Amino acid sequence: MRILVIEDEFSLADAIARGLRKRGFAVDVAYDGTTGYEAATVTRYDVIVLDRDLPGMHGDEICAALARKGAITRVLMLTASSSVAARVQGLGLGADDYMSKPFAFDELVARVRALGRRATPAAPPVLSVAGVELDPARHKASRGGEALDLTRKEFGVLEELMKAGGAVVSSEELLDRVWDANTDPFTTIVRVTVRTLRRKLGDPPLIETVIGAGYRIPTGE
Repeated sequence: MRILVIEDEFSLADAIARGLRKRGFAVDVAYDGTTGYEAATVTRYDVIVLDRDLPGMHGDEICAALARKGAITRVLMLTASSSVAARVQGLGLGADDYMSKPFAFDELVARVRALGRRATPAAPPVLSVAGVELDPARHKASRGGEALDLTRKEFGVLEELMKAGGAVVSSEELLDRVWDANTDPFTTIVRVTVRTLRRKLGDPPLIETVIGAGYRIPTGE
């Protein structure tokens, strides 16, 4: 899942990003509204964690502009105000959820996950293909009942391939969904990650390479 954090308090923005990355999300950060809005219009994010009082372009403006564009990206608005009127106004501008500062980080993660599920076609809580089970909420994966010890990126790649329902997923799509904007677009990291993931999944081989197109996990249907 790809997340954009737009927050002008550097320490808070970086703390949110670090915490979300530890939970397996791909996270980009913008420290002002103008930069954040530009990022949101260039890259498809599942969720934007948006501070309301931003320099450059106010969070309200960003929220309203995304709503006008009909963006499927879900917006979690953050604000120092805890008043009902502020929450109503934020939601009225197109925000999908609202949290007041300070907040519990575990709650932020839960809300981001919930919004992420609404940003993409509905998927079951636990994905299952060819004896492999993957539980994104608990970050657990197994094959044939045996736990798989996967890195965050291996887990992310496996999740994207399983969610595709047998369709081919390109290296570019995997790079966009699992890694963040700081990753070199010419890197071989996707190929390397798929190779180690295949080894950990064991036999019979599960991930197919479609020459010139990407990777897929056949559903057997």
